[in-house]
Amino acid sequence: MGKGGGCVPSKKKHPSTAEDPARRRGSSTTPANNAPIPASDEETREIPASTADSVNTQSVAATLKVFIVFYSMYGHVEKLAKRMKKGVEGAEGVEAVLFRVPETLPADVLELMKVPPKDPEIPEITVAELATADGFLFGFPTRYGCMAAQMKAFFDSTGQLWKEQTLAGKPAGFFVSTGTQGGGQETTAEI
Repeated sequence: MGKGGGCVPSKKKHPSTAEDPARRRGSSTTPANNAPIPASDEETREIPASTADSVNTQSVAATLKVFIVFYSMYGHVEKLAKRMKKGVEGAEGVEAVLFRVPETLPADVLELMKVPPKDPEIPEITVAELATADGFLFGFPTRYGCMAAQMKAFFDSTGQLWKEQTLAGKPAGFFVSTGTQGGGQETTAEI
């Protein structure tokens, strides 16, 4: 953030249309030659029937599992997680599974805070279950610019997976929410 890699172009970087030394020397590389080819203009290659069938069979049979793991005290992040699930399952061959992290607050404290009951349809995840996923989306509320303590406690419990590199190479993303604009989302994303 703030280094010119986002939506606003960096003042230090030159536009991609600027002439580079290779082009000045007569290289045939032009921006048009390096541009991505739109899907409609791609050349079609003939693939032997046996190869095409095996590729299609594998892609239909293989279902990727994306675990959407979240913490939600009052249900706001849970609603976001359900929407994320709907979006993930919109991709062919991908199954999304919702999990919540264990609650760390005692039941009497939750009652005093008027926390609604948790959805019994969404199970609590265990550290061992993480290894069975192909990818992850983590969702949590922001507390003073940091993730909720319940989510941090769960992440802290995954030390053995880290030590064994069990999750190495598995893609992950996250989503956060606060009750106010500028309530800490931007700093939670950096932590």
